[in-house]
Amino acid sequence: MAKIIGVRFRNAGKLTFFEIGACFPTPGDSVVVETSQGIKLGECVTDIQELSDEAEGANELHRVLRIANGDDLARDQANRVKEEEALQIAKERIAAHKLDMKLISVEYTLDGGRVLFYFSAKERVDFRSLVKDLGALFHTRIELRQINAREEAKLIGGIGPCGRPVCCGQFLGECPQVAFKTLKGQNLTNNPKLNGVCGRLMCCLRFEEEYYDTTRKRMPPVGREIETPDGRGVVHELNIIRETIRVRISKGEGFEIKEYPLEALAPLNQTDNRRDRAAAEPAEATLDTARPASNECQGDDNGGAAESAEREPRRERARAREREKGKAIKQPVRRKANQAKPAEQKTAPTASRGQEKASQPQPAATSNSVKKDTWRSALERAKKDAEKQDK
Repeated sequence: MAKIIGVRFRNAGKLTFFEIGACFPTPGDSVVVETSQGIKLGECVTDIQELSDEAEGANELHRVLRIANGDDLARDQANRVKEEEALQIAKERIAAHKLDMKLISVEYTLDGGRVLFYFSAKERVDFRSLVKDLGALFHTRIELRQINAREEAKLIGGIGPCGRPVCCGQFLGECPQVAFKTLKGQNLTNNPKLNGVCGRLMCCLRFEEEYYDTTRKRMPPVGREIETPDGRGVVHELNIIRETIRVRISKGEGFEIKEYPLEALAPLNQTDNRRDRAAAEPAEATLDTARPASNECQGDDNGGAAESAEREPRRERARAREREKGKAIKQPVRRKANQAKPAEQKTAPTASRGQEKASQPQPAATSNSVKKDTWRSALERAKKDAEKQDK
């Protein structure tokens, strides 16, 4: 069993779990941990927990090196000052290279072995020349990371439309993805007022999504016919926040809309609607026909049984005709050549190609060939007559 703690880096960073070593930190302590990017300073935010060795990712956990001392905290403060200087230098180098990118933040690792530059850009940027230039200036390993609009707002911070600091920079470890499906579930339309400082849909829309889903399952859908204290009506509108239902009730030639709390209609909205009653009527009819008759109406049932016995042969004949029609449709159409072959060819033994040609009678001259011969003979006679006249 591995003992782990949850650590956050910087303000409201992503929660990452590390395996504790010989130290036993408590929530609120600053700890020095080893990460894939180098040695960093973070804050312990959870109590010590146990993780089984068979759990997913148990073998990939990094270790907590120690609880931060005074030297570690002083070095972290010095790195903050160096980050401000590096931010200004990097902006100047970006302008010199004429790169279409916006530098957001700079982060030094605790040991100073790596510098991370966070930037945003509309398109992919080729920053290889910039990395070489920055590496020659800072004499350390340089890493550039492109972030999206939500992560940019998280790093910069700000005040949201509600007048409070943005949630992503205050307590959200990860920036959630808010889809338009969330708006539809809360009966909202796409409105610029619902966008946060990042220009995307506000993260707080996700806070109420679970409540909307669970409450909607308890309420009847719009269009369902239900029973109310004032009579039967149709669900017109749902107010999920207040948990009330507006129902359209017929009144004379018109109708009126009344609002009822969910608790008042909960025992009554289990009644059958029109569709349920229509589906139930055939089932009741079949149950009545299958129910055994009483002694009072045995005579009528005997007569009905005789009539049904007479109808059975007719039904069987009709079913047989339907099956024959189905077979006729499914059977493929035979080729006309096979139908036109005489019976003698099917029974006659096979022969070689030469014998078949010899045995076959030669076709007689067609009318077209006869016409050609007569036309040629007339042409020859005309030529001979012309020669005689010339002589």
